[in-house]
Amino acid sequence: MPPAPLYLHHAITCAPRSHAAVARQLLAIDWDRAGGALYGAWRAQIGRPRDEITAISVWPAGTDPQAADAPLRDIADIRATVSEPMSATLRPLAPTPPRRQGNYAFRWFELAAAHWDEFLALCAAAWPGFEAAYDSQVIGLWRCTRSDPARVRALLLTRRPDLAMWERSKIPADDAERAVRDRLSRRYDLCDDTWVHTTTLLSAEDRPDTVRWT
Repeated sequence: MPPAPLYLHHAITCAPRSHAAVARQLLAIDWDRAGGALYGAWRAQIGRPRDEITAISVWPAGTDPQAADAPLRDIADIRATVSEPMSATLRPLAPTPPRRQGNYAFRWFELAAAHWDEFLALCAAAWPGFEAAYDSQVIGLWRCTRSDPARVRALLLTRRPDLAMWERSKIPADDAERAVRDRLSRRYDLCDDTWVHTTTLLSAEDRPDTVRWT
């Protein structure tokens, strides 16, 4: 089995009113030439600044994370980039980019490493019911590789068709949905901290996002 790839989460701060221009340049980068691939790029919807872009790139195992930031350095309107190296856990099984437009939630977790195995088991048990009930997909769950050995910092990326389904997924309608919510609530209680922001997919192939999130 080949070594697992390196994923990098990039929080990209753009100059004022430049997020659209930065996005066009980001999507036009020759990532193959750089040695990696763009997994996805998202624009802020709720919970992050307007001129921030979130991106995930994928690189061969052993790539220096600082070197992997190089393709972003030629974009003049990028003011700062904070990159977090990550490894995939239960998903994604392969670095196949998400392609459908929708409401993408980036949820971060911090918890004691002693709770990590139970956390993963709760995810695995809850996801099938979550996806079936809410027309939603779990894109990936990554563990940050710079975490303290006694601590875990992790990123969960989920897709819902829209914000209405975001709200709907918080309110169980029957026993099956309550069972899903119970598992997710237990997962929530294992964490010392968790926070979320929502985005739309700049690199979507089915339709662009033309809504002004103001």
